[in-house]
Amino acid sequence: MTAVVPPRPAAAALPVRQLSRFEDGERLHSLLWRPGDGWRMISSAVLGGGIGERSWVLNAQVSHGYRRRDPDRHLAELARKAGVRGPGVGLMTAADVGAYGRGDDEGVDAVATAGLGVRGWAAAATPAPAMTPRPGTINIVVALPVAMTDAALVNAVATATEAKVQALLDTGYDCSGTPTDAVCVAARSPVDGAEVHAFAGPRSLWGARLARAVHQAVRGAAGPMP
Repeated sequence: MTAVVPPRPAAAALPVRQLSRFEDGERLHSLLWRPGDGWRMISSAVLGGGIGERSWVLNAQVSHGYRRRDPDRHLAELARKAGVRGPGVGLMTAADVGAYGRGDDEGVDAVATAGLGVRGWAAAATPAPAMTPRPGTINIVVALPVAMTDAALVNAVATATEAKVQALLDTGYDCSGTPTDAVCVAARSPVDGAEVHAFAGPRSLWGARLARAVHQAVRGAAGPMP
């Protein structure tokens, strides 16, 4: 009787494509990752958020004075114009997505865009005063080449967030992020014979790799504190 050996994890590279468009009198950019079928994602995104099968991720730059009340519909329009169909994830930011950071660690790949014009600590003592909107939002997309349980995907979001905060502190920013940060973690869909991982904390095998990849990506996107 021949033993069945599970296939080795395939690389989870994030080959992003940069797109551009004219909107509101500005040239704006987007990053598109189009891995296709076979991926489960968890995201806090306005379009395609939650947990489920997704086949693309679009990180779209919008104008600093963005006022649309239907960002999900706007992102869906941009995705269609980019030529993608089916379920996907849409993120938004006022930051220049062309200045993205990348990170990788033993099969885990991450891309981050960062605008830190409006930043602070999550547990602020008092509400922030009214201010003129400035470029904001840290968007993180990370891909793992293995399958994960729903609980592990939630764990992965927490680990990515911890790594983001560590990266901000390491680059000199005195904050935990911006009020509109978003994250998307992609893992392979389960297949017969392959392990489905139940943990993604920072000391687990894949969680540690995810943390290091996100840390690299956020540091690259944020740059040193001015």
